[in-house]
Amino acid sequence: MKASLFRPLALAALAASLAGGVLAQSTPAGFVDFGKFTPSSSADQFVEVKLGDSVIQLAAKLTKKHEPDVAELLRNVHSVRVNVIGLGDDNRDSTAAKMKSIRSELEGKGWERIVNAQEKNQDVSVFLKTRDADTVEGVVVTVLDNNREAVFVNVVGDVKVEQLVTLGDKLNLEPLKQVGAAVEKKPEAKASGEAKETTEAKEQK
Repeated sequence: MKASLFRPLALAALAASLAGGVLAQSTPAGFVDFGKFTPSSSADQFVEVKLGDSVIQLAAKLTKKHEPDVAELLRNVHSVRVNVIGLGDDNRDSTAAKMKSIRSELEGKGWERIVNAQEKNQDVSVFLKTRDADTVEGVVVTVLDNNREAVFVNVVGDVKVEQLVTLGDKLNLEPLKQVGAAVEKKPEAKASGEAKETTEAKEQK
């Protein structure tokens, strides 16, 4: 009896192993795993939104007739993750350290930092993952706002930075709309691939 069970169990284990390998290989190049975040006991804000391809493509179908340009944008998006973390004494340092680590890791993996803005109490960085001159595979936005709030955004798909507001609007993601609007105001947010000066440097001229 035991021998008869061994073969199907072994085959099942092998199939699971192969399936796991296929899933690992199919992870999109523009995807970034932010990991888990710790909410503060003294801050009210804590938002986590994860939208997969099926939900986004449904939105594309709903907008196809009246807003074909928006539908085309949505068809090029595979997933969206937005995290907004209110900061307190119990999570401020760990969240800031995670943001620093993520930024360093992205640069090490060949992501291009197209926005690096530090002004007053706001620290904004935007990264693009590109396959070639015409194809964007992912966007990551990280914001540290006045040491009271941290925002992490990862959009997987062919999305330009200036389209983040539209994307947030059509997917009803208020944090994404706000981040997109903030990035649009930055002169560094032009995806030219050239190094940009921070606002402070401009003011010193």
